[in-house]
Parts: sequence; structure tokens; C-alpha cells
Amino acid sequence: MEFLDALLDRSWLLWVAAALVLGILEITAIDLVFAMLAGGALAGALADALGLGFVGQVLVAAAVAGLLIGTIRPVLLRRLRMPPLGTTNSAALVGRAALVLQPVTVRGGLVKLVGETWSARSTGPAFAEGEDVVVTAIDGATAVVGPLPAEPAQLPEEKP
Repeated sequence: MEFLDALLDRSWLLWVAAALVLGILEITAIDLVFAMLAGGALAGALADALGLGFVGQVLVAAAVAGLLIGTIRPVLLRRLRMPPLGTTNSAALVGRAALVLQPVTVRGGLVKLVGETWSARSTGPAFAEGEDVVVTAIDGATAVVGPLPAEPAQLPEEKP
């Protein structure tokens, strides 16, 4: 009984130890549940420092852990699962100009895109060798190309 009383007198150590164990478990799980539970355990340690009894500490720890799981965890999970900001790979090629190397029809052809030769097919009209086109999509290893957008008409320069 003395041991239990001594342990309860230093229950903040139990809470901190629990937070450390939960933090280590979070490193292996990467699901953020254990991290939120560790936050609850730290709140339990803080409750002990404020003088609450063991039951109060457990209630504070449970409430804070539940609050963290319900509010902070979903936000952090969305943030973790967001795609990177910059487009890469084939998605970065959409919208780029390409030069027709062999006539491109709806059935096929070749274009030079970012210094590389790509198989290509047209979105509708056929393109002759030497024409400039724009990549509208990437389908596997084939660039789907269409006509370049018309250049906006330039206004004549004003003379002072």
C-alpha cells in the first residue's frame, strides 16, 4: 500500500512515461492516434502539477486526448496526405508546346517535347511535320496534342 501511495504521489512521472511510450509507438504507426494520446498523457501530468487527484487527472487526460483526436488529428492527417504543391512527371508536361516530327493524326505520330521524342496522337485535326502543338494530356507514354492557342492581337504602340 505504501508503494501505491508513493506512486500516486509522483503520478506525473507515470503520465510522462506514458507519453514517452505513446510517442515511441506513434513513430512506428504514423497514424497520429498515439500522438494525440500522448498529448492527453501530458495533460494528465499537468493536472497532477495543478493538484488534481488521480481520478481528476484521468478525466483531464481522457478529455484532452478525445479533444485532440476529434479536432487536431483530422487536420494533421489532411495535411500529411496532401499532394506536393509542384506538378511533376507527366502532369508537368500538360500545357507545354511540342514540335511535330512526323505527321500527327488521331492514330499516332511523333513530337519533340522538352527535348525528347514522344509518340503522340491528335485531339482531332491532323498536324504536319514542323508544326507547333500544345500537349493537352498524357495517356501512358503518348502525348495527346492539340492546336496552339491563337496569339492575342497586339495593339500598335502609341507615339508620344
